[in-house]
Amino acid sequence: MLERVRCFISVDIEESDIVNKIVRIQKELKNTGTRLKAVEPENLHITLRFIGEIPTSIVESIKDRLSTLEFSSFTLSFSGVGAFPGIERPRVIWVGVSEGKEELIELSKKVNKLLSSLKIPKENKEFIPHLTIARVKSYPSPRLSEIIKELMNVFIGSMRVNDVRLKKSTLTSKGPIYDTLFRVEARK
Repeated sequence: MLERVRCFISVDIEESDIVNKIVRIQKELKNTGTRLKAVEPENLHITLRFIGEIPTSIVESIKDRLSTLEFSSFTLSFSGVGAFPGIERPRVIWVGVSEGKEELIELSKKVNKLLSSLKIPKENKEFIPHLTIARVKSYPSPRLSEIIKELMNVFIGSMRVNDVRLKKSTLTSKGPIYDTLFRVEARK
């Protein structure tokens, strides 16, 4: 049987000021009494392309294609907390992208174009730049919506995007473990 690996392509969030502010927001959200699964600080990222489970043999092809990815470094700023599908019945809680949104969209398009000839599942939804910080695991308390509304305009911070990473995701009972399989540096 072919060995399979679960993969995605991301921009990782490692700027300590941003991570620390998000951890504080996650604690505030948990204090509402809603059962949440917060994204671990070391796992914060923006997914440019979710690939899913693929044979390990395709990983090398993805690396080859990504090695030709060209992009310039750019500034990414985060502000505002929101939720999918909406604030009143949130399932996913996210932080918005206020600067660098167009660059992320362009980067996602470039990645998708590079991978288009490979036998991997196509993305069937529009890429909306956001940073997932928590998933709601139970019926949300009314206080959760109030906190999200209070944080709709909060500024989180800015960082430089200097690379894109192919990540392996190993699902465990304690949460996912992400390992970087390949990194593409910005050209400038």
